[in-house]
Amino acid sequence: MWVLVLYDLPTETKKERKEAAKFRKNIMKDGFTMFQFSIYVRHCASMDNAKVHIKRVKSILPPTGNVGIMCITDKQFADIEIFLCKKEVKPNAPYQQLELF
Repeated sequence: MWVLVLYDLPTETKKERKEAAKFRKNIMKDGFTMFQFSIYVRHCASMDNAKVHIKRVKSILPPTGNVGIMCITDKQFADIEIFLCKKEVKPNAPYQQLELF
């Protein structure tokens, strides 16, 4: 399961820039990594685990701007086609899930 956070935050004033940077730093502290500008992703072992991280993101939402949160499966994430100009780039391999018995 992958959690995607997509956002568009205003950065016109010093306060807005500070709020946008604070939001970005906080989601990175929670384990999200940049996929593209304003799109951050995090791998979660289950939907229950994803809900925990979604709740954390909701708790740190900035006062202004647009934020979207989406969950997709490993299969859907693996099917993403990424292009750098006209060259296709292979996406990062999904994390290997280890189970302890």
